Amino acid sequence: MANSARVIGAETEYGIVTPTQPALSPIVSSTHAVVAYALAHNRSQVAPRWDFSEESPLKDSRGFDLRRYHTVPSIDPHAIGVANAMLGNGGRFYVDHAHPEYSAPEVTSAVDAARYDAAGDLFLLQAAALLKDYEAEGKSVLQGHDPCGEVKFYKNNVDGKGASYGAHENYSYHRSTPFDQLAAALIPFFVARQVFIGAGRMGKGPRGERPGFQISQRADYIEQEISLETTMNRGIINTRDESHTTEDFARLHVIIGDANMSHTSMLLKYGMTSLVLNAIEQGVDFSDVRMNNPVAEVTAVSYDPSLQHRISLADGSTKTALEILDIYRQRVQASNDDETLVLKVWDEVRQALEAGPLGAAHLLDWCAKYALVQNYIARGVAEDDPKLALIDLQYADIDPAKSLYHALVRKNRMRTLFSTEQLQQAAAQPPQSTRAWMRGNAVAYLDVQAASWERLTIGNTTVRIASLLHPNAQDCQAIDFQAQPDAQALLELRGVEAVEPSGERLH
Repeated sequence: MANSARVIGAETEYGIVTPTQPALSPIVSSTHAVVAYALAHNRSQVAPRWDFSEESPLKDSRGFDLRRYHTVPSIDPHAIGVANAMLGNGGRFYVDHAHPEYSAPEVTSAVDAARYDAAGDLFLLQAAALLKDYEAEGKSVLQGHDPCGEVKFYKNNVDGKGASYGAHENYSYHRSTPFDQLAAALIPFFVARQVFIGAGRMGKGPRGERPGFQISQRADYIEQEISLETTMNRGIINTRDESHTTEDFARLHVIIGDANMSHTSMLLKYGMTSLVLNAIEQGVDFSDVRMNNPVAEVTAVSYDPSLQHRISLADGSTKTALEILDIYRQRVQASNDDETLVLKVWDEVRQALEAGPLGAAHLLDWCAKYALVQNYIARGVAEDDPKLALIDLQYADIDPAKSLYHALVRKNRMRTLFSTEQLQQAAAQPPQSTRAWMRGNAVAYLDVQAASWERLTIGNTTVRIASLLHPNAQDCQAIDFQAQPDAQALLELRGVEAVEPSGERLH
């Protein structure tokens, strides 16, 4: 990304189950979780509300806006279905579409993107522990509601009943990059990259109605090449144009990826995509990998864990997903140590997959899950046996005491890239290289009434932080957040300006 670091962010919707209260609405249980966390960590009894004034989810990258209403709602941050907690690491924990969602803070490297993604589990585990304490005391965090029983969280993308929920990625890119060119180059890459970053799934079809193992959890829910939607008619390329920054930059909102437990899968998800975006912005041509029917190829690739499926290309040739990724690998270049690490891991995983899925079982989620499933099948368990679906679910359990993923880690059968201490640090401290530094510290130490990615309201003052990169830790050196400076002190920082609550700049 010329003259500027690419900014990366992640949003993960978690599966949620209340085993002792199976009839409890996931909207209510998710609200219990977020409010419990907010009450334990906010400086006041009411969490900062989310500032919706900069939200534009129906603005399309192709140049139009489907918004019908432009009024700005003000919502109780503890309300059912819309509970919100701003986090000291610069991220957000909230309820979205009947799921608890963790939005990681903005970062400038794939390594940090993976680390802050993995750290999200810690917020949900803490919420589960808090709810357990409330239940033991016979108390509820929600007025008019009974205490919430045990809560289980899963980092997956399907509920087995036809619903899919997202693990979305976000990447800044120069708005001068033609969107059609961007989409054409990314579509083959997104079809192929699932063989590196898929989470694995038992069952084929939206409801898992056909037996069998597949590579990706999202493949069965991709219906178009390009679409604005995120909950239906999903596209390989999503066109939501909600940049949360200046007009010089756009945000690529990626919805085709899976939620990962493996650190290696996370690193490759963010790192490979960022490197390919670099190449596209530099004018590298990928027209020779254009596919005849990319939507159909998403499931065709996912349904073939042998990795032998040959994809039909527009030039009449055929290639496997691995061969297509090889072409992208040859045309991307590293410009710093973190990107060099991504290329090293890319090559390592590519070589491991030469031996088939089992060769990468210590690196990738879908391969690890495939190895577990194959072990049961070798002992006579049928592909449609519920035991295999249970393996699928237990792998994604974020509770280290119950999770099959964490069991593999303890047995040194799954490689990790980050220590427990590094993940705890990511949960506690914002990244130093972006505006998330100021937001996270403001939330941790100041009385913030409202917040969003771009705005903070402190006292009677609302400030906007339009730049993705400022004010970062270096910009904030003169500010002692623990001394609780007022908003006027923040206005002295690079990239901060006062605005009206409506969003208009003050002159």
